[in-house]
Amino acid sequence: MNPGRFRPVRRAAMGVITAALVLPLLTGCGSDPATGEEAGPAAPSTDVTAALRKNPELTKLLPQEVRERGTLTLGASVGAPPSSYFPSTSSKVPAGQDVDIADAVSTLLGVRLTRQQASFDAILPALDSGKYDVGTGNFGVTDERRRTIDFVTYINDGQGFAVREDDTSLDEVTRLDQLCGRSIGVGAGTTFEATLEAEKKVCAARGRKPYQVHVYSDNGSLLTSLQQNRVEVVMSTINGLRHQAAQPAAGTRFLNEYHRLDVGFAFKKGSPLLKAFQAAVNELIEDGTYRRILDKWGTGESAIEESRISPPEQK
Repeated sequence: MNPGRFRPVRRAAMGVITAALVLPLLTGCGSDPATGEEAGPAAPSTDVTAALRKNPELTKLLPQEVRERGTLTLGASVGAPPSSYFPSTSSKVPAGQDVDIADAVSTLLGVRLTRQQASFDAILPALDSGKYDVGTGNFGVTDERRRTIDFVTYINDGQGFAVREDDTSLDEVTRLDQLCGRSIGVGAGTTFEATLEAEKKVCAARGRKPYQVHVYSDNGSLLTSLQQNRVEVVMSTINGLRHQAAQPAAGTRFLNEYHRLDVGFAFKKGSPLLKAFQAAVNELIEDGTYRRILDKWGTGESAIEESRISPPEQK
């Protein structure tokens, strides 16, 4: 184990297609009546973390008060597979890649996670107030976010585009001016919203009608809007859009990767938990558990070689 390694990983260019997903096909989807979140496919039954045990050397990296308390409060955004989702409308416990990685890290560190569900855009501000010790929600590491938030990376995902399956007007999006005049759906508080809003001027600069950005609070509403032609294009996570497009009931088509981003656990700036989480992720990578988790969720193309603390945004 080496908690201080800093070799970055750069992923393949746009259009690389991941290996076949291992998840069952989506037979239907709805909303959990208790949470309003989208329900997705049944979770794979394979338990790839059962052999993990507390690692005393990693536990020493935690602050003494955390070791004594034995718990950490996790603010978790439950969105869509394969990251984090409810496998059925009656589910009370989320499943997904982010859930497995967080649980594996907590096992190695010898602490119990008290998971509190929260909206994606509410988690980062709540870290600074101390409401949560750590946050998950497929948070991309951007230079803007690094000004106020620290991250411990655990996967390389990023931004991609999708359209309805029967829409043949776009093959890929390599420049945002290709979207001029179109309606685009994004999640609230995401890097997708920030990217599109920051670059709206590209259409005016070319004398073209601007694209319209429509913001949604949950993935279910975003998908429904695309299916019902209220938006023409969706910008979301690469892994999420690929998974969605693999489900016949979704009726969507993945276009391409647009911009890769490191994704990480989020913390209050300067949190004393950073080195412990980084070391735990690196231990999972070294002992093979990390690869088994990604294989379980079909996200092997997004693997990193090492966890890093708040690395610069990938350009």
